[in-house]
Amino acid sequence: QVRLVESGGGLVQPGGSLRLSCSASGIIYSINTMGWYRQAPGKQRELVANIKNGYSTNYADSVKGRFTISRDNAKNTVYLQMNSLKPDDTAVYVCNLKQEGLSYEAQGTQVTVSS
Repeated sequence: QVRLVESGGGLVQPGGSLRLSCSASGIIYSINTMGWYRQAPGKQRELVANIKNGYSTNYADSVKGRFTISRDNAKNTVYLQMNSLKPDDTAVYVCNLKQEGLSYEAQGTQVTVSS
């Protein structure tokens, strides 16, 4: 019913930037929350950031001031602008959409921060 397609991952040097995008298709309700989780080897999965359709946002402490989440409701698309990237940001980033008590996820995109 809901399909999420991510783009924008890759390899970047420390201090660099990347922008992730995630577009949702299918049955999308007007009230929802979109966001990104990340999973690094040996670490717990963590919420990176999310944004409600009314544009209120929530960030992990580790990314505050460096990452910015935004969305285009007309396109059902969420963006994650990641600046000042650190090696600790290396992880698989997974786009998530929550609506009507259900949660949907994309397959994940690898972000590697390394020199």
